[in-house]
Amino acid sequence: MEKFNQQELDQLNRRFKGLPPEEIVLWAVENSKNAVVTTNFRPYEAAILSVCSKVEPAMKVVWCDTGYNTPQTYKHAKEVIELLQLNVQYYSPKKTAAYRDAIFGGIPQVDSSLHEEFTKQVKLEPFQRAMKEQQPDLWFTNLRKGQTSFRDSIDILSYSKDGLLKVSPFYHFCDKELDVYMCEHNLPNEFKYFDPTKVLDNRECGLHA
Repeated sequence: MEKFNQQELDQLNRRFKGLPPEEIVLWAVENSKNAVVTTNFRPYEAAILSVCSKVEPAMKVVWCDTGYNTPQTYKHAKEVIELLQLNVQYYSPKKTAAYRDAIFGGIPQVDSSLHEEFTKQVKLEPFQRAMKEQQPDLWFTNLRKGQTSFRDSIDILSYSKDGLLKVSPFYHFCDKELDVYMCEHNLPNEFKYFDPTKVLDNRECGLHA
């Protein structure tokens, strides 16, 4: 994937604003050799998974499972994977949730000295391992404006701290617009989701900021 300077990135973001997600994904796929899309099957994830799988059916879907998802999320993941025939690459922490619960005494509070290590074990290490193995040159995400202060500072196209181009085709969509999109494309959704590393919805999980 070609490396863009900030001026080029700004021009592309202005060009893509208002375009259908399908057109953005198609442009990105045509300009990359090994694109991946990451997911945790949180609410509205079926939208990004649907558009990516339609444009490139063989695209690798990296699922980093913390091991603390709700039963509803696991059932939702199974439904979406089967519906869209996703090419899932599954990654999980090296230690089980039961082991970690015994050592940490449950999920550490955000202000606990154990929380940073907990986050590394359940989210950062599996994600870093996935990226090292898959070696993508482009990363599709479902980041959206308004989710966190950090996400408000990026755009449809942005670079990760490791220099990987991130593409967020639904960046300018609000929840109501995504509800319409999901309905029009007959996509399932699930709101009983839990991220043990964030606790609060407006906190970053560590993968993006």
